[in-house]
Formats: sequence, structure tokens, C-alpha cells
Amino acid sequence: MDYYKDNNYSRRGPGFFSTVFVALVSALLGGIIAVALVPSVYGNKQVTPTSQVSLNEGPTTPSIPTDGGANFPVTQIAKATGPAVVGIANFQSRGSLFGGSGSTEVGSGSGFIVDAQHGYIVTNNHVISGAEKIIVSMADGRNLDAKLVGGDERTDLAVVQIADTKDLVATQIGDSSKLQVGEPVVAIGNPGGQEFARSVTTGVVSATNRILNIPGEASFNLIQTDAAINPGNSGGPLVNYQGQVIGINSAKNQEPGFEGMGFAIPITDALPTIKQLIEKGYASHPGLNVQIDPSYTPEYASQRGWPKGAYISKVTPGGPAEKAGIRAGDILTKINGIAVKSSLELTHQLLKHKPGDTVTVTVYRDNKTVEVSVVLTEIKSQ
Repeated sequence: MDYYKDNNYSRRGPGFFSTVFVALVSALLGGIIAVALVPSVYGNKQVTPTSQVSLNEGPTTPSIPTDGGANFPVTQIAKATGPAVVGIANFQSRGSLFGGSGSTEVGSGSGFIVDAQHGYIVTNNHVISGAEKIIVSMADGRNLDAKLVGGDERTDLAVVQIADTKDLVATQIGDSSKLQVGEPVVAIGNPGGQEFARSVTTGVVSATNRILNIPGEASFNLIQTDAAINPGNSGGPLVNYQGQVIGINSAKNQEPGFEGMGFAIPITDALPTIKQLIEKGYASHPGLNVQIDPSYTPEYASQRGWPKGAYISKVTPGGPAEKAGIRAGDILTKINGIAVKSSLELTHQLLKHKPGDTVTVTVYRDNKTVEVSVVLTEIKSQ
């Protein structure tokens, strides 16, 4: 199936995103399971606090009274949560026909306030990727400059901050681990940009624990919903019937003939990364310090009579994989006994652990299966 992250780049068609996803695979592999990290350079990077962070400091949106789920007050949810939802515009320098240069809006998405006191806003990393200037549009009509606190392409999460915290209200955070299939939800965001700011769509949780093979979203067991998610909804909240954020709208299925297949990152799974970004300005992930060849596909493996997995093209000297005996040319097929059929599935399994954890890695080598224990190292997002 063909999926895309639903950011709004009006000058590029769906075919462009299909190409971009291929490129992003290499970018992802260059991080959590790669030999080295290449820091991202942002002109709007700021110093972040080192103290322990507690979200929802300051005013929050009100809870929505319910009658056990029989009534779904969409009107009340929209009124209560709408003020905490923002639009996010990504500006980058672009040359002009006359030789000059200027800052141009190259994409837009959505976000939601998680800390009214400090002005922290959560969105998707792909919404602000490469931004040299970030503008946040508020529900009251203000357009404010924002600074990037931290972004992480491995989880497709980012936090930006606005200095003007006057009259801000933060969303309430729910528990996505308790979601049930069929539970009603509301998506709020800016499909198509400011013209349709804070659009509200409603639906149900169609499924949980979905895995998409696209960078960032592959790191999570996603929430599937039939609430309409369109270009520009990226980074906006998926809200339950109590007015609590339970997901971050991130992707949809764009294959012809399919409708009502949107996907959101579960907020409970996202919170550890969000807090790291606020506390440290980067996210810390477990890694093997190996380089994976993205051209090793299940189809290629089948042709060669080899197992599906992640083909290791290079091993970092002195890294945990080399110390455990893993070699270039090995095909990694399992982590702790769980099958790994692709490089993105490897990322998904690794992110279930923490740096310093010991995992059992199964590799295919010389027509034999070998198991080794590896102590995962720390990989920083930037």
C-alpha cells in the first residue's frame, strides 16, 4: 500500500512523496542503526532546559463530561480543545528568478500545546524538517515566531516553543494504551493550511497496533482511524470523547480506492521522546552501530534463497555489534526472538528497548543461523 505523511506541500504531488519516502529510508537508517549521525542544522535552534520537565503546566483545556460513552459531544470537544491547536508553517530560503533570495513557506502542518506556562508545542518532525523559520498561528489570530526545541526523525516527533504565552491553554493528555477499537475520536488540525484552520473531523478507532513501513511512523504501533486526515493535519491531535489527546495525526493511506485510513502516533508511546526533546533538546535511542543496506528487500532475498531481514553492509569498529561478533554481510533476522523482515522493522524492534539493554540478535551467515548477545549503545537524534 502507498502511504504518505500528511503535511501540506501544495506544489508537489503525491508522486513526489513516494520518492521522498525512499530517500527518507536512507536517512532513518543513517541514524538509529547507522555507523554515525550527521547533526541537523537549524537556524532556529534554542537552548533547552536541563531540569526535569512536567507537561501541562499552566491552564489546560476542560474535561468533557460523559455518560459512559453513549454520548459523544463533538461540539464541546471542538470548543474546548480548539484553542490549544495551532497551525505551523515551515519557511526556508529559496532563490528567485532575479538572483535574490527570500524566505518562502514550503510546507505547513498542525500542532498542539502541551505546556501553556512555557509555550511548548508538539508536532511531527516532518512538518518542521529543514525549517529556517517557524511561524505558529494561534486560535486567537496571532501569528508568532517559534523556536525549535528538538526534533527526532526516528520517531517523527518534534517540539517547538513560543515566547508569548499570554492566554495559552494546553491540551489534556490521555492514555492511549487504554484505547478500544470502535471508540469514538475527533481529529483537529489545519488541512490545506490556514484557510481551513482547526477543522474538526470525527470517526472511530478502526484498529490499534498498526505498523507502517515509512520512516518515523515505523517506530510505533499506530492507531488507525476513519476520522478524515488530510494534508496539513500532520502533528495535530487525535482526541477521545473526554477531550484528551490520545494520538498525533501523522499519515494516511493514499492508494486509489481506499478511504478513511488515517494513522496516529499513540500519545502514551510518544511522551518519553517528547519529554527528552524538551529536557535535553534531543532524543536518545538504542542502536547497534551497524549500517544497513536498504536495497535488500524481501523480493531480493527470495530470489537469492535468503531469509527476509536487514542486510548489514558495515559494522562500526569497536561498536557493540562488532564486539558481539556481528559481521558485514550478516542478515539480521530476529531481535529477542521476534522476526525482523526489513530495516524499518529492525528500527521498530530496537525502539522497544533502551540504551544499555542487552538483546539477543539472530543473524543468518553462511547458510547458518547464529545468535549473539548485544549491549545496545546510545544514539542521539542530533
